[in-house]
Amino acid sequence: MPSTPQPAVTVSAVDHLLHNREAWNRQSAKGGPWCSPVDSAVIERARRGDWSIILTPRLPVPSAWLGDVRERDVLCLAAGGGQQSPLLAAAGARVVSFDLSEAQLEKDRDVARREGLSMTCVRGDMADLSCFDDESFDIVVHPSANAFVPDIRHVWRECHRVLRMGGVLLAGFVNPIVFLFDHDEADASGTLIVKYTLPYSDVTSLDAVNLRKKLERHEPIEFSHSLDEQIGGQLDAGFVLTGLYEDRWFDDTWVLSRYAPLAIATRAVKTSDVLLTNRRAR
Repeated sequence: MPSTPQPAVTVSAVDHLLHNREAWNRQSAKGGPWCSPVDSAVIERARRGDWSIILTPRLPVPSAWLGDVRERDVLCLAAGGGQQSPLLAAAGARVVSFDLSEAQLEKDRDVARREGLSMTCVRGDMADLSCFDDESFDIVVHPSANAFVPDIRHVWRECHRVLRMGGVLLAGFVNPIVFLFDHDEADASGTLIVKYTLPYSDVTSLDAVNLRKKLERHEPIEFSHSLDEQIGGQLDAGFVLTGLYEDRWFDDTWVLSRYAPLAIATRAVKTSDVLLTNRRAR
């Protein structure tokens, strides 16, 4: 008896928030670079003022980008996993960890309980910070995560809204060239071949068979974003860019990472409405 054909996966059938929430819960359970809590020795050094955080896979954020965080209100945005949030809390900041994944937040809570740290954990969508009042934070720390939302301009606008004037946004993101290639094929063959056009989205760029495979593997749904959206979007939201660096991926087993840095970090400062109006008028 022939098998019943499976219906094609369509955009309307995929709830990226619900899927990514469960996908990150599963990834957190497996562990990995973004899901491995810091140990007690790292927390103790942070209490003594010896600490650093990351926005991208390898390079630590320059100390001048953050300065003294003691008594500063910090939002760690889509940064759960027991790493950045507890480190900043140990360094003296008042920290809120905001993440879509309960499992990632629980790792922050575990470190906080283990080390006697005070911090708040809130679950939610990085593009919707409506649970926070305007001008609630001095710093937003947003490691490479915005490939999991379809429209990052909402993220930048929300970051601008919840930051106080002069507040700092530290963000990491992947270079959009990453999304031109099928990396499974490249890693198998050792050859990079351009396969997709930009902007890329798992739900529209993959055919139904490969999209279903990705969903069944419980991998997060990803979306590419242009540099116009990543950097220009921050400027349009009212930020002034004050720092930028590039970084390599975690290791060079990924073919593309042998040839170019694939991650970017930016430091941006919330400006006055006058400066924003003048910039848009140019």
